[in-house]
Amino acid sequence: MAQPRYRWMSALASAACLALAALAGSGAQAQVPAGAAASAPAATPMPLPAEQFFMQPELAQPLLSPSGRFLAVLARGGSDRNLLAVVDLEQGGKAGVVARFSDADIRNVHWVGDERLLFDIIDLQRAGGDQRWAPGLFSVQRDGTGLRQLVKLRSEFLREIPPAGMDRRLDSNHVLLQVPQLRQPGDNEVLVGEVNGDNRGGVLSVVPKRLDVATGRTRSLLLGGPSRVMQWMFDPAGEARVAVSQAEGRTRVHWRAPGSDAWAVISDAPSLEQPWSPHSVDASGSLFVLVGRGAGGTSVLTRFDFASGKPQPAPMVNTPGFDFRGSLITDWHTGKTLGVRANTDAETTVWLEPRMQALQTEMDAALPGRVNRITCRQCMDDKGEKSDKGVALVESHADRDPGSFWVWRAATRQLDLVGRSRRNIDPARMASVDFQRFSARDGRSIPVWVTRPAGTVPGTPLPAIVLVHGGPWVRGGHWGWQPMQQFLASRGYAVIEPEFRGSSGFGWSHFRAGWRQWGQAMQDDVADAVQWATRNKTIDAARVCIAGASYGGYATLMGLVRDPDLYRCGAAWVAVADPMRLLERSWFTADDISDESRRYGLPVLLGDVEKDAAMLKAASPLEQAERIRAPLLLAYGGMDLRVPVAHGSDLRAAMRKFGREPDWVVYPGEAHGWRKLDNQVDFAQRLEAFFAKHLR
Repeated sequence: MAQPRYRWMSALASAACLALAALAGSGAQAQVPAGAAASAPAATPMPLPAEQFFMQPELAQPLLSPSGRFLAVLARGGSDRNLLAVVDLEQGGKAGVVARFSDADIRNVHWVGDERLLFDIIDLQRAGGDQRWAPGLFSVQRDGTGLRQLVKLRSEFLREIPPAGMDRRLDSNHVLLQVPQLRQPGDNEVLVGEVNGDNRGGVLSVVPKRLDVATGRTRSLLLGGPSRVMQWMFDPAGEARVAVSQAEGRTRVHWRAPGSDAWAVISDAPSLEQPWSPHSVDASGSLFVLVGRGAGGTSVLTRFDFASGKPQPAPMVNTPGFDFRGSLITDWHTGKTLGVRANTDAETTVWLEPRMQALQTEMDAALPGRVNRITCRQCMDDKGEKSDKGVALVESHADRDPGSFWVWRAATRQLDLVGRSRRNIDPARMASVDFQRFSARDGRSIPVWVTRPAGTVPGTPLPAIVLVHGGPWVRGGHWGWQPMQQFLASRGYAVIEPEFRGSSGFGWSHFRAGWRQWGQAMQDDVADAVQWATRNKTIDAARVCIAGASYGGYATLMGLVRDPDLYRCGAAWVAVADPMRLLERSWFTADDISDESRRYGLPVLLGDVEKDAAMLKAASPLEQAERIRAPLLLAYGGMDLRVPVAHGSDLRAAMRKFGREPDWVVYPGEAHGWRKLDNQVDFAQRLEAFFAKHLR
């Protein structure tokens, strides 16, 4: 294959236009970004400013149209707003802006056929507290005409509302569910859901509808079926096949077979102990499910056997040591399953088609040491044979490189660079990310991510930040470029991220071992990660601080309570200060935790208000405020409904009683995290100064 060529697509936006010089360059050869294999810089330059890590990427979400002729991409314009551009790959890279707003950012783009695009919006220059669950929905033709608003915004901050379809806009509680792949010419319908919730932000049910994105007209998808459905699954043609309902702590999976209007319950189990869960449906009507029976109880992907009423014994995909997390890759025109994407430590693709596997091998050789995600259009003809009309988009990233986008054509076998997501990020100056496992004090294997600054020598202990993920019942890390981790590493710190018990993604046993272990074994895993990193000379035990958000903020507070000798300081943002407040609804402080979760989920995962009262009190940083003696930085969002600011203000007041004043900041208008770039940068700079002061 010919060497990759750089053919720049540059976003040069002004108030009136965008110039995209693209995919029609001279073909001059240049070195491929090295990513994980990049060498260390010869000298240590000044670290990048914080905003370079947290600002929106210059290019994002590249999407090939169904035919492969057009490429849609989000570009950061001159006003730092995300705009939508389309490149004609057959007309010398001719490009143009098809949608932009001066007071909003475009996101979540989808093709509906080759002639129309769908997107929602967000205001990234405004705090996130009043932008919850109401992104609207818009459609526009490929040439930029026919802009139509389909779904209202909850707060009409958008001044440039398109006049088309004002009389047919759906209420703001409608969200996009799926854009069907298999469609007839002229079919402009997509699937949306009407979200019915309680007055606290909880979801009670989702009602599906068909929406014509050209006219705004809707029609009912189903005349009957199960009630209180929280999740719908559709086949590639847009036919509803799976409905998942939840009520009174139980989850029911309903199935609607091809050619039938009847729904049948195929699973009914406690929500936290489902034997399997639905994953996806293909064009043939096969149901793929996740079953937790791999090595160490990790989930595997397999087909459901309707004859026996159980998942098939043989797994389709097994990822030892990791729960299967990924997706089917289907051909846009036939619905045929071409392969599977799976995320272990990093994303990998398993192709079922030998020709696609050959293309993957070719791309991996051209862009080595990286994750290379391929999306192909017309790479196979109707008979499954190789096609010279094939066009592939390659999204390539590494731990040190936030990503670049490439286009490959079967006719020329040429790989051309579209652009880089963040041109100001030099991979050679970025930190490396490693995935390892260590044994906790009780012998449990704990996954851990280690981010190490560029140019540092392994075996040389570094000052460190133990960064604890939120959730906590989620997976925290992935092999890739992450803004906060890279920012901290750029300031000279090793970043240690343990996937403590209770984290998901590493098997049922690992997840189950964290139930009712807040402040106990879960906290021990974090402390054991420090001891492990000290023993292998990754970190300097005398210079360690702990940090995290949400549950990670809680673990930061409890780390200072239970293991004061390990940490010189702690930084906790949007942190739970008292677990009891998650379990009990307050008449004085509003939150968004649903009644279903409080009655059936949290008592099992966290603890029972009455039976576990003593345990919960012992696991409360607020109750243990006297024992927090290390320097502490606390930060909260003024409109956070998940962990209201009262958690922090009450802890601050309690610490004051013992003569210890934490550093304190509240970002007005922000919710459970920071959306405004100014707030993200301000907080990063506060972290930088705080850690520099206490880890000298």
